[in-house]
Amino acid sequence: MTSILTNNGAMVALQTLQSVNDSLTDAQNEISTGKKVGTAKDNAAVWAISKTMESDIAGFNAISDSLAVGEATVAVASAGAEQIVDTLTDIKELIVSAQSENVDHAKIQADIDAKIEQVAGIISAAQFNGANLLASDIDGNSTTQLGVLASLDRVGATGTPTPTEILIDTVDFEADLDLASNLTSITDSATAATAMGEIEAFLALAIDGAAQLGSDSARLADQGTFVSNLTDSMKMGVSTMTDTDMEEASARLKALQTQQSLAVQSLSIANSAPETLMQLFR
Repeated sequence: MTSILTNNGAMVALQTLQSVNDSLTDAQNEISTGKKVGTAKDNAAVWAISKTMESDIAGFNAISDSLAVGEATVAVASAGAEQIVDTLTDIKELIVSAQSENVDHAKIQADIDAKIEQVAGIISAAQFNGANLLASDIDGNSTTQLGVLASLDRVGATGTPTPTEILIDTVDFEADLDLASNLTSITDSATAATAMGEIEAFLALAIDGAAQLGSDSARLADQGTFVSNLTDSMKMGVSTMTDTDMEEASARLKALQTQQSLAVQSLSIANSAPETLMQLFR
């Protein structure tokens, strides 16, 4: 049935054209913004997940900075500890040379005193951003551990992230390597023999402290690598959910442009139907 009051074909063609135009607009927006889910209207569930993950990514970026500062703090202390081990080795060599009777013990002791002052200077100077892991008090607030933010652990999609710290203990060379008060002054071969046992103990303690700091530094470096890789994986996950597949979008745009052209032609044909009907009355 053909009606002069209602053009059903034109109505269908117009609806088709409107649908194609809406899809074409969406495809153009995806290509221009690079996002297939840019707002909650596009896909509320995916948008909510992506925003939660983006907030976690921002948190892990801050954690990377924290780990970098912590690693630098430990690296400074580790370098100081290794230098102290070398200096104590020099002191041991001087003490060994003092074992003989026919040496100038006073001059040897003077050299040892200079080395002792060098050790004290290294301990006091081995700080980074106000934190010194060679001192008894790391930051002047009666602190014996350095807390470095290492991770944010989330349980469940709506759970509150829990911060996790790596705790670095001070090696406390300030108290344990008080050579000025605890290393016997050399005046003869007998006192040199006493000092030899003492320097061995100090050297063992310094080596253990330097090894501990080296282990802590490696742990922070490993955690920093993990956080960096984790952040990259999270970014790729968000990208997969929200970014536009440009190849697919380009192909879809071409198809929609063709559909738009055909829909316009279809609407034109439908609109010309009443004119064809008029020929029946001629």
